[in-house]
Formats: sequence, structure tokens, C-alpha cells
Amino acid sequence: MELAKQWLDIYFSGREPDIKVPLCPDGTEFQREVWKILLSIGYGQTTSYGEIARKLSKGRDRGPMSARAVGGAVGHNPISIIVPCHRATGSDGSLTGYAGGIEKKRRLLELEGSGLKLIGRR
Repeated sequence: MELAKQWLDIYFSGREPDIKVPLCPDGTEFQREVWKILLSIGYGQTTSYGEIARKLSKGRDRGPMSARAVGGAVGHNPISIIVPCHRATGSDGSLTGYAGGIEKKRRLLELEGSGLKLIGRR
């Protein structure tokens, strides 16, 4: 708990946390795979739901994954901010689908200095 507080203090000071918080989110195998990819998105970076779906599909026998299915898994992330679901965007860079609201997603990306042309609703 103390490590998570320290991580959040660093994050909300506008710096990339340099500590790892042990995580064990409860979810399906698919959700956990999506969350693992979210954890690999660098501070200040974004990727699209479609790109996450392509990463999941690569090297699998299941065939293509749906960006919508990825969005559903992202939406069930129980540890948002630390598992950075705010870094997932629409294919055109639009700010879509954040449980905390689009304005909070925008603020988190601005805090990180993402440099993304934020084209979501204002």
C-alpha cells in the first residue's frame, strides 16, 4: 500500500515513477493480457485499441482480435493510472472510453506531456 502511495505521489508530481508496484489484478486471461500490454506503453506515449488488438493477434492461432474487445478489457481494468488505460486511444488518436471520464483522460495525458494532438471532445 505504501509503495502504491509513493508511486502515485511521484506520478501526480508530473514525473515518471521509477518504482514498480506489485500488481495482481483479478480478471480473465484475455483481460490480463490486455493489461500487460497497457503496462508496456511508455510514460507520455499512447497506442490505439486497434494496435493492442494487433499485438494480441500476432503469432496466435485465434485470428484477428477486435479493437472493441480490447476496449472492453481496458474498461474492466481495476487499477487505472498504474495500469495506464488512459494511454489507449481511438485509431485516429481520439480520446475514447475512459471510465473516469474523457476530461480526466485528457488531464492524465497532459500531465505526462504526451505530445499527442488531443482530439477528443472538450
